Amino acid sequence: MIVDCHGHYTTAPEPHSRWREQQVASYESGVSPPPYPRISDDEIRETIEANQLRLLAERGADMTLFSPRASAMAHHRGDEHVSEAWARACNDLVARVVGLFPESFAGVCQLPQSPGVAAVRSVAELERCVLELGFVGCNLNPDPSGGRWTAPPLTDRSWYPLYEKMVELDVPAMVHVSGSCNPSFHATGAHYINADTTAFMQFLEGDLFADFPSLRFVIPHGGGAAPYHWGRYRGLSDMLGKPPPAEHVMGNVSFDTCVYHQPGIDLLFRVVDPASILFGSEMLGAVRGVDPETGHHFDDTLRYVDALGLDEPVRAAVLEGNARRVYPRLDSLLRSRGR
Repeated sequence: MIVDCHGHYTTAPEPHSRWREQQVASYESGVSPPPYPRISDDEIRETIEANQLRLLAERGADMTLFSPRASAMAHHRGDEHVSEAWARACNDLVARVVGLFPESFAGVCQLPQSPGVAAVRSVAELERCVLELGFVGCNLNPDPSGGRWTAPPLTDRSWYPLYEKMVELDVPAMVHVSGSCNPSFHATGAHYINADTTAFMQFLEGDLFADFPSLRFVIPHGGGAAPYHWGRYRGLSDMLGKPPPAEHVMGNVSFDTCVYHQPGIDLLFRVVDPASILFGSEMLGAVRGVDPETGHHFDDTLRYVDALGLDEPVRAAVLEGNARRVYPRLDSLLRSRGR
């Protein structure tokens, strides 16, 4: 089977998105938000069947690891209580999608992060989503301030209570920022890629994985700039007195294939061990148009992987095996269904 490790509910029903705006407006006005709206199963089916489910079938994938819309996490809007309520609403909606289409989606949760709020405050929602909703991972925002970068590095001990729970639950985190409130950084074109690169460098500088040997992260969007500047990071590792990044970081970190042209995918696989690459498309995400040079959608990333001509064992690992290893709860879920 083919597992897409990177999918978001970018087509969520309009009442859900409208409530979010009401929630934030209520916070800013100092009043209580309205009740969360009733959304029917049929409304959810309509948003999924015409979009993600259709494209899964058309493009040849079997399952997507599905999380709330990343750009809408917006941890910088409101306060801790606003983020808690929004994360819970988003995660419950994803859980309903998974319940309606269990063969096609597995849940990955949004954390209720907020600027200046300790990471330990996200532990309860992570535990709820994994143990009660059956989710297999989480998205971790390294910059809850939305482009101001006020959070400590991911290697800082303030993150450790969350990491301890991730290890206990045996779930990885995809390092994924949200929208940018800084006009100097376009959200998907700059802020996302900056964050991917920044997270990689933070891991390189620190010794996080000495403290947490089984902790696992996925850096999306092909690892940001890291593969393109691999020589720089190898050189910096040497200057910092660290082992090479392949030894120091990549045993615990994977990149996905959300790179939207063939030369980029070719480079990714030339530089990074395929054992550290997970198939992903971010399908119905940042780039949705058709590439005029190829006639195919930019985010139809399976085409790029197929064009590599990988040996079958390597291809199988990238398209399925690596995801099942990095997300062991996904593997258990699939095994329980005979897949």
